[in-house]
Amino acid sequence: MTERIRAVYRDGVFRPEIPCGFPENSEVELLVQETTVRSPRVIDSEERLRILRRVTKRMQENPLPPGTPRFSRDELHGRS
Repeated sequence: MTERIRAVYRDGVFRPEIPCGFPENSEVELLVQETTVRSPRVIDSEERLRILRRVTKRMQENPLPPGTPRFSRDELHGRS
């Protein structure tokens, strides 16, 4: 069975945000995907500009195909 469950890591333990239907003492495998975006640690303003230009160019070269589903702000932030 595969189920997606959001959790918070606190005091050395992953705590689900909502109750899940697993029996007590069930073994599960976690695939951890951090949801926060961290800025690169680049101090040089010229290097930051080069990175921004490369990212922008790649985004322009790989646009979303027509008809691609668009998510609402709430869906993107897991609020739905």
